[in-house]
Amino acid sequence: MRWQTLSRENCSLARTLAVIGDRWTLLILRDAFLRVRRFEDFESSLKIARRVLAERLALLVAEGILKKVPYQERPLRYEYKLTEKGLDLYPAILSLVHWGDKHYSTKSGPPVLHRHLACGHDFRPVLTCSECCAAVTARDVEARAAKQRRRAPVP
Repeated sequence: MRWQTLSRENCSLARTLAVIGDRWTLLILRDAFLRVRRFEDFESSLKIARRVLAERLALLVAEGILKKVPYQERPLRYEYKLTEKGLDLYPAILSLVHWGDKHYSTKSGPPVLHRHLACGHDFRPVLTCSECCAAVTARDVEARAAKQRRRAPVP
């Protein structure tokens, strides 16, 4: 499997990685979830080359993960906001953060805590079954191929 052909694979993870699999893209998304919005603020936060940042932001906009919204008329300047599609990435990003907290935190603990606004408690993300609400780990899951829908022949 070549990096350039990931978007054509019959694999949801491969197609997702074709869009967000780059380390800079993941860090841009992290900052977007931390409410960074403007090009200069991403650049300052990430210490990233302007060309690389512009390319990654353009991809995220083209994929409908971020949208450009003007915040200044003269000169025209934009900020980048997460779309609904982008917000749907939050569980994946939070799961990666939790994995990093578990395996790479320093002795002082994780650098960022997440508080659930509804109950006011700090929490750790837990993957649950959509049917029975039980916690799910890798050992609790069996993957199987989905039945492919057949297209009706064109008359």
